[in-house]
Amino acid sequence: MKTTELLFSGFGGQGILFAGKVTAYKGLTENKNVSWLPSYGPEMRGGTASCSVIISDDAVGSPIVSHPDCLIALNLPSLDKYESAVKTGGVIIADSSLIERKVERTDVKVYYIPATKLANENNIPTLANMIAVGQMLKALNEYNEDTVLQALKKVVSAKHSDMLDVNLKAVKIGYEY
Repeated sequence: MKTTELLFSGFGGQGILFAGKVTAYKGLTENKNVSWLPSYGPEMRGGTASCSVIISDDAVGSPIVSHPDCLIALNLPSLDKYESAVKTGGVIIADSSLIERKVERTDVKVYYIPATKLANENNIPTLANMIAVGQMLKALNEYNEDTVLQALKKVVSAKHSDMLDVNLKAVKIGYEY
């Protein structure tokens, strides 16, 4: 049975919790057991934010992710804080637009994607998070456009339904990078 532990981290306002929620709902649409645990500082926008997601074929015993299989780091403080926690053989997705240093570990796979730059170039400046999710799904060989769209339909509110296609576009940009 397969269990994947994911950790999303960045500044508040980068859509960390949203990215984690979309990923969790993707797991639900695939009939997996899922946990989603948000965490953010009291400042929210501009403070640190992280989100733990576990997707498993089995029941999830604890929502805590101490040693993720995959880390998405959208800023340098997140990479500094969580790089050492990633499991040996795990994956790190780093936004190279905002993180200038390289990952120091040699026992993990690292994908540098200029998510913030790509978001700005594609006129979707608030969706670097979803570009990073697309890259993560590619790295983990978990991309499925149908389940991503189903997840987005659950997470994007009816009030913002115009953002469905834009979010899907962002995921595709990350996947195709």
